[in-house]
Amino acid sequence: MQALLFLIDTVFGLYLMVVILRLWLQLVRADFYNPFSQFVVKATNFIVLPLRRIIPSIGRLDTATLVLAYAVMLTKLLLLQLIPSGQIALVPTLVLSLIFLVKEVFTLLFWILVIRALLSWFSQGRSPVEYLMHQLTEPLLSPIRRILPPMGGLDLSVLVVLIGLQFLNILFNSWFHIV
Repeated sequence: MQALLFLIDTVFGLYLMVVILRLWLQLVRADFYNPFSQFVVKATNFIVLPLRRIIPSIGRLDTATLVLAYAVMLTKLLLLQLIPSGQIALVPTLVLSLIFLVKEVFTLLFWILVIRALLSWFSQGRSPVEYLMHQLTEPLLSPIRRILPPMGGLDLSVLVVLIGLQFLNILFNSWFHIV
């Protein structure tokens, strides 16, 4: 039973990460010719394209992809409830899905920032993945760089955002009593 729950949690979590990345790539208008972007698009197109016929976009926000992300989180939570107990609590799960989706976005942002910081120490900036991470995170980091004074070559903007994300994570956990 535990192995099945782990598998469901992992598979749905990874796919949710890809769906969130697609939405994020569209919001920051990242390079869709990047190989990593192409993977994200191809992994989600089979569901997003039919959804777009039903759900129109609102400005730059691809609501079909947002609905897909919510549906993936909702399905994950419903399965994780249904398998061990055979019962589901639909109304609380509808709300929890939204909360966990926001928390998942913060978690993904955290890890992308950590990976970007680590790559900046070892890479020489020629990797397509590093370039894409730069495109994803730069809209968050550049306003902080304008506020922080130069620190002799050190970029503390990533640290500031990571502290802010950790603060939001703790705040979310205290508001909703989430583990």
